[in-house]
This record gives sequence, structure tokens and C-alpha cells, in this order.
Amino acid sequence: MIRRQWWAWAIVVLVVAAAVAPLVHTWLTNPDDQRLVDLDVYRTGGQMLLDGRPVYDYVTPAPQLLPFTYPPIAAMLAVLLAGMSWETAQWVWTAGIFVALAVTVGFSFRQVLERQELRKYAPWLFALLMVMCTYLMPIRDQVRFGQVDILLVALCLADCVARRPWWPRGFLIGLATAVKLTPGVFLIYLLVTRQWRTFFMASFAAAVLTLLPFAVIPQDAVDFWFSALLDPERLGANAATTNQSVRGMLIRLYLPQEWMTTLIWLAIVAVIGWHGFRGAREAYRVGDPLTAVALVGLMAVLLSPVAWIHHLAWVVVVIAAIVGDGRDPVRLRVAAGVWLFYVVPVPWWGVSLIAAKIPGVSLVLGKIVQNGFGLGAVALVWLLVSWLPKRRQIA
Repeated sequence: MIRRQWWAWAIVVLVVAAAVAPLVHTWLTNPDDQRLVDLDVYRTGGQMLLDGRPVYDYVTPAPQLLPFTYPPIAAMLAVLLAGMSWETAQWVWTAGIFVALAVTVGFSFRQVLERQELRKYAPWLFALLMVMCTYLMPIRDQVRFGQVDILLVALCLADCVARRPWWPRGFLIGLATAVKLTPGVFLIYLLVTRQWRTFFMASFAAAVLTLLPFAVIPQDAVDFWFSALLDPERLGANAATTNQSVRGMLIRLYLPQEWMTTLIWLAIVAVIGWHGFRGAREAYRVGDPLTAVALVGLMAVLLSPVAWIHHLAWVVVVIAAIVGDGRDPVRLRVAAGVWLFYVVPVPWWGVSLIAAKIPGVSLVLGKIVQNGFGLGAVALVWLLVSWLPKRRQIA
């Protein structure tokens, strides 16, 4: 199909490029000290290695003052970025974000794109899905900050749903886990679904890539695992609106004792984790690995102590799981509602509502809206675990 429609796919690339150009132009023409600040963190981490300086002691220049927060293997990989000029790195990384998004969209919406009656429209449908997903706020933030999350989504998704992977299945999950710890939830998923061969490959790859820095950059490896990793404030202000994890939402309640927040958080994430992994196991059992991946991706967000809005890049997979093959109009409407919810800046509306200081409204409703994306993620767990299976039976 792709060979027969090569001209259509070429036009699709141009259409998508034109549609996302305003977003790319906005963030790549931002003031230099506000532009792709996370990419600057990655490059500087790589540059520290090239200069023989401690990776975890530096921060990026003011006003950002951001430290390197990733495992040391990520700094080793970032040497490639450090070897580029800042201008080149911006364009290469931004292009990489859209390549990763294309992989994610292709795997996520495969049921729709491969429907017999829609195959001749597949290029145009793919273009529409690419543009719609680009303007989801978690994806917009990938471009704004130069983040790595959508690449990790693509790696884990491809590892789980590719029909005949040319790589050892599990390797990409191991790579993603070594680069950023949160994809490690997929190891739990592989365990509960008894995908033993994939689990061992993922564990082996993660272990090798984790241990390698101890041989190459031992001091930086020690600094990360025994110091930097234990300091959650290195990630930024945990109470900030952008932290939409369960812990972030609880911190914003300003409970009087920190231990109380911690106990409530542990209880809530235990319940969410139990439901989420149980639902993922059942989805895998009935032959729906896409829904399983969507649930595990939500676990990566909700169970983490810190989960910024851009970590919710998993919502692309969630929307696709709801859409399915696109034949159920109810599922399509629900998916459209989820898409719209994560397009608009809901948490920031909550901030504005709190600032308005409306008696009896701001403190209660404002807090709920401020936590909108995190609460939405909790609702999506219920939707994928409870509502979606029932909807399949009805339809």
C-alpha cells in the first residue's frame, strides 16, 4: 500500500510539516534562554562528559538553573547532541520528536489505518491524526521544552505491539528504562502478563546499560545512584501545577504533616497500581496489547512521585485504545472528548480560578481544575479497565 501511494505519503509529510510549522516556529524562535530548555540540559550533560567535569554538579545558565536528572547512560548518549551546534541540535531534536510521534501514531492507530474500507484514505487519515496529536498539550510541551518523553513512548509501544520486530523484543523497553526510570513500570507489566522472554531481555538490556557507566564514568554513576536520585527537588518544585502525579496533587492540598501526605500517597498509588496492572493483564489476555500499553503508560505517570504535563504523552496511546478500529461511534465521541480535554490548558484554568479568590469557589473548584490532567489520568484508568471492556461487549 505504501509503495502504491508513495506520492500521497510524500504530500502527507508536507501537509503535516505545514500544519505543525506554527508550533515549531513559536518555540524555536523563543528567546534563547527560554528555548528547548530540557534539550539544553541533555546537551550540557554530554558536554560535561566531554570536558571531564562532574555531570551532576552543574546547572544550566540562569534563569533556568536546571540540573541533569537522568541516569548516567543518558549523559553518555547525550554526547552526540553535545557534538552538534546549538542551532543544529534544536532542529535535529525537534525532527526526532515528530519522527517518534509518527511511530507512536502509526502503531497506536493501526487498527483504523489498516481497516479494509479505509486503506485508500490511510495517508490522509494518518496526516489528520498526526496534526491532532501534535496539538495535545503534553505533545506541544515536547516541542516547547525539547523533551524526550514521546521517544520513550514510541520505544515501549513498538516493543509491545510490533508484530514481527527485527530487534529482540524487550530490548527497547530496557533501553527506555535505562535512559529514564519511569518506563520501568513495563517490567512489572511483563511480569504480571508472564512474558518471560521479553521480561528477561528488557531486564538484561536495562541492567547492562545501567552498569556500563560504572565502568566508563564511575564517579558520575555513583553520584547519580547514591546522591542525585535521592533528591526529588532536583526535578523542580514538586508542588508546581505542572506536576500532575498523585503525589503532586496531594502536595498542593497543603496537608499539615509531610508524613501524612506520604501515607495517603502510598495508599492511593497502591490502589491505582493494582487496578491498572490488573486491567493491563486482562487486556493482554484478551488480545488487546494496545490498551495494556495505554494503562501501563498511565501507571508511569500516576505512580511516579513527579510527573510533569509532558510526561502525559501517553495520552496518544490512550486515545487510540479508546478509538479501537473506529467503528463504534460512542467510543469515537469519548475519544474526541479526551482529545479536547488534553488540548486545552485545564490546569492553568485552575490556577486562574484560584487567583480570582471567589469565595466558596476558588479554593475548592480551583484546586480540582488545577489537578485536572492528573485527575483525568485517574479517570482514564477507570475508563480503560471498566468502561471499555463493557463497551466492546455492547458494540
